[in-house]
Amino acid sequence: MDEPVRVLRSVEAEASIQPADDALSFEAFVIEQHPRLYGALCVMTHDRYEAEEIAQEAFVRAFEKWDRVRQADDPAAYLFTTAMNVYRKRYRRAALALRRAVALAPRDDGFAAIEDREVVLQALAALPADQRAAFIVTALFGYPSEDAARILGARASTVRTRATRARAALREAIGEDR
Repeated sequence: MDEPVRVLRSVEAEASIQPADDALSFEAFVIEQHPRLYGALCVMTHDRYEAEEIAQEAFVRAFEKWDRVRQADDPAAYLFTTAMNVYRKRYRRAALALRRAVALAPRDDGFAAIEDREVVLQALAALPADQRAAFIVTALFGYPSEDAARILGARASTVRTRATRARAALREAIGEDR
């Protein structure tokens, strides 16, 4: 446990030995800026671990462009801007993942389907037998009215009339406004 602290103190000591007019080394920059950046990110994210990950990502990006960042008027501004961009990107990705997860989740529960089925079965049971038979053979089994007429022993026009009346009665009983 003492090893990381000892290494950090030796890096701090080396950074303090450098002359002030010397170009700011990246290590000194990290030691100087990390507490401020980490604190700001903790306030932003409300999560220490996420704040540390974002800070590390921002430092990595700054290190990749260190030659340009070092010569900027305010290298810390670049670091903080990068950190905020990383935070926003993570936030957008998390929001997108959440929207996708919610969209994939079933919108209705099993009880609603059971209740709907019960309403339809009760409405079908309330139909007269000839209308119920015409509706089931044409709508549920998918037979054309000519074939349904042969199955039911009635004329095709009679089957169509009964099925139409059955649909109207079901719409009224179920409450559908089509």
